[in-house]
Amino acid sequence: MAASKVSTAATRTALLEAAREEFAAYGVAGARVDRIAERAGVNKERIYGHFGNKEKLFDAVIKEALDDLTAQIALPGADPADYVARLSDYYHTHPDLVRLLMWEALNYRGQELLAGQEARVERCARKTASLAEGMGEQPSAATARLLFTLTGLALFPSMMPQLGRIILGPAADDHDALREQLAAFVTAALKPSPGSGKTGSANTGSGNTGAAPER
Repeated sequence: MAASKVSTAATRTALLEAAREEFAAYGVAGARVDRIAERAGVNKERIYGHFGNKEKLFDAVIKEALDDLTAQIALPGADPADYVARLSDYYHTHPDLVRLLMWEALNYRGQELLAGQEARVERCARKTASLAEGMGEQPSAATARLLFTLTGLALFPSMMPQLGRIILGPAADDHDALREQLAAFVTAALKPSPGSGKTGSANTGSGNTGAAPER
C-alpha cells in the first residue's frame, strides 16, 4: 500500500515536470499528451487518470509553479522596491513560468475567473493587504492596482526579452543593472509627496477593496 502511494506520487511528479516543459514550449493548444507521457516515462492514460484532461493538467502545472514562487518570494510588506527586485530575479531565473503565464493569457483571454483560481485571488488579496499595511493604509482597489503595476514591472523584462535587445542592445543581458533600475524607479515613484506623508501612487483613484490579478 505504501509503495503504491509512493509510486502514484512519483508518477504525478514526473508528469507535472514533463508537462511544465511541454506547456512552456508549446502552450495548451500545441502541447501533446503523448510527448508529455514519453518525457515522464509513463503511459499517456496515466495523464487522464491523474488529471482528467490536458487543460486540467495545464492548470495543475500553473498552480505548482505559482506555489513555488509564493514559497520563495515574501510578501511586499513595507519595501515594494525590494519586492520588485526579488520578483524580477525570480522571473529571470524561471523563464518557463513566464512563458506559462503568457500561454495562459492567450488560451483563456476574454473569459471570467477560471475554475480553481479562487486560491490565487485570495493569495493576491494577502499581498495587497501586506502592501497596504506596509504603507500605513487600508487595502483598497488603488492598492491592488499598485500591486498589479509592481508585478508588471518585475515581469516585463522577462516577458519581452526581444524588446530589451532592441532597445538596450548588449546591455539587455545585464539583469543586475536592470533590476536595480526597476527598484530605484519604484522607490522614486512611491516617494511621499512633500508635506503629505503619503505615497501619491497608491492613493490615486477610488474604488472598493479588491484583490490584484495574479502573476
